[in-house]
Amino acid sequence: MRFYGIISIEPFLIGGLKMDRRIEKLADVLLNYSLKIKKGDKLLISGGEATLPLIKAVYKKAIELGAFPQVDIGIEDLTEMLLKYGSEEQITYVPESQKRAFETVDAILTIWGDVNTRFLTNVDASKMKLRSRGRKELMEIFHKRMANKELRWCGTQFPTHANAQEASMSLSEYEDFVYGAGFIYEDDPVARWMQIKKEQEKICEYLNKKETLRIVSKDTDITMSIKGRKWINCCGEENFPDGEVFTSPVEDSVNGYIRFSFPGIYAGREIEDIYLEFKDGKVVKAKAAKGEDLLLELLETDEGAKFLGEVAIGTNYGIQKFTKNMLFDEKIGGTIHLAIGRAFPEAGGKNMSSIHWDMLCDMKEEGKIYADGELIYEKGQFLIK
Repeated sequence: MRFYGIISIEPFLIGGLKMDRRIEKLADVLLNYSLKIKKGDKLLISGGEATLPLIKAVYKKAIELGAFPQVDIGIEDLTEMLLKYGSEEQITYVPESQKRAFETVDAILTIWGDVNTRFLTNVDASKMKLRSRGRKELMEIFHKRMANKELRWCGTQFPTHANAQEASMSLSEYEDFVYGAGFIYEDDPVARWMQIKKEQEKICEYLNKKETLRIVSKDTDITMSIKGRKWINCCGEENFPDGEVFTSPVEDSVNGYIRFSFPGIYAGREIEDIYLEFKDGKVVKAKAAKGEDLLLELLETDEGAKFLGEVAIGTNYGIQKFTKNMLFDEKIGGTIHLAIGRAFPEAGGKNMSSIHWDMLCDMKEEGKIYADGELIYEKGQFLIK
């Protein structure tokens, strides 16, 4: 039996499946804090075959809370078959049952975790673009309902062997990393996230009053308007774990250039040393040392893919290791990230696209952020009092 802090990791049973206590506690935090599930709520639980232990724990907890859970399990081999052998019509098809669920459920929990993170490596990039295009209507339903507060959503990670390998960790090390990033080891994780929410709200309130943002770092000098846009406080309610503040910049205002410090990861494929130039909001030059063909394909997904949908600042200083998983990487304290594609209506964003793809830039050595010409952030730390 292993102990970490106050939580015993002695295995217990759910539906005949042996698992450790951290999974049960994570399920409790996800439903009671992140999604605020109550009696009568219709909950969609979506995850891959490797995430079944957490799916079972969440399902059991939802039943105890009086909710109506349903499960959508994705199988990697079937997705690979569809993308390799399916016609354009088949790849872009979205089942009516899936669309109906997105239109009617009260909450969605997306659980990430892979059997094989590289299962789409040899799929043609154009097929990936088709798949994103086919899901555009589904994503529009999702984001409209989110913006109107009709739908609650949270995405989280279940630690698997494959994801541990990507992070260059053993499974036990990766489990400690995942549960530690969400403060699951603490006596009261919710209290910690409530404190983070309070601290980050001060940053959002400050930035909501600003009109321009300039980001400077190595091979990076990019400006944008944030006038009239709302900064969102990410404190474990829509991503878990969490730790960032973000907004959607004014669509035609982005000018300058940026080199991303870390590889961009898309469907398990790495794109290294990404460099983008913007003029009046649009990407006018793009290159990469590795995976440039995929980068260029993604930018051609649709017209909105060439514009920024997000600018964000990572605030979770408990996450310092790059693990090739954007759920964690974009939260790294001392980094910023930009996303091409779909903007966030709740932030005032208007850019429409079938993709939303984040890329990460380290700010700890040379990074500076200016708001309305005032230095507010330097070398990975906010200067706002």
